[in-house]
Amino acid sequence: MASLVAAKEKMFITQTKQLYEVTWRTVMQITKKHVVRVMDCFFNEGIKVLYRVAMAILLLFYKYSAPQNSDWMNEILTNGVDSALTKFCKQIPVSTTKLLRTAFGIRALSSAYISRVFVKTEMLLKSRTVLSGSRQLVRSRSSDNLPTSQSQVNIQMMSHTLTIREVFGAYCSTRWHERNVKDDHGNRQAYFGTGETFLFSLYPERAKYPWVGMDCAQTEAGINHSAELFMAADSKMITIGGGEGQAIWMDENIRYGKTDRCLTFNNPPLCENGDFEIRVLEVYGFNGA
Repeated sequence: MASLVAAKEKMFITQTKQLYEVTWRTVMQITKKHVVRVMDCFFNEGIKVLYRVAMAILLLFYKYSAPQNSDWMNEILTNGVDSALTKFCKQIPVSTTKLLRTAFGIRALSSAYISRVFVKTEMLLKSRTVLSGSRQLVRSRSSDNLPTSQSQVNIQMMSHTLTIREVFGAYCSTRWHERNVKDDHGNRQAYFGTGETFLFSLYPERAKYPWVGMDCAQTEAGINHSAELFMAADSKMITIGGGEGQAIWMDENIRYGKTDRCLTFNNPPLCENGDFEIRVLEVYGFNGA
């Protein structure tokens, strides 16, 4: 527990299909007057409140149990940490104001960050399940996490061990460095690109998914802004297509990804399970175009 609270990097308990269940159970054990205020914040600001309050409880529990001669340290030594933490929640010795002040004093814990960590953890666990019975491939990677020529040779030499379930991709109409272009207010663009961007699938079926704005009927009816989200990228992810989902989303290591239907291309998920591991990545560019 001490390492969890003192860690420089934010750490989370893995919660795959029981999304938020551990956090929810922890928060719901505090006294009624505390729960009422916490739920009021939750309905206004969303799930991040539960994570913040749960972490605040851990911080306060660590603070009150740190002294070796404290009552809470004796409780830990007598009945164990789980029992002591449950009792601490039910008898929490701080006011509601202090609990919430501690919770909202935790920095850089946004809903977007929590969702990103959850998706990444869930995909990692799924990929481990798929790969647990398979032989690992040894590949070299370039500094940009793209396959090098040597890794391509390794893949060709060991092709009998490589299972490719789906092949899909996208044509991107704009250079990726444009993610750094700033608007008149000095803010970077969240999404960029043009309607020339499109998705495609090569295996098991061949299909092309152009921008919905190419459809004359859609154009006459008017295109919603959520159907003009072509490309986005930052230090944590790469996304192609947006609006109620991402057509292709890849993590910062270009190793795991997720695909959904999105409004920009009105495409089905490009792979059967939605989540995928990138086994081979090919990138082509055009010079002087």
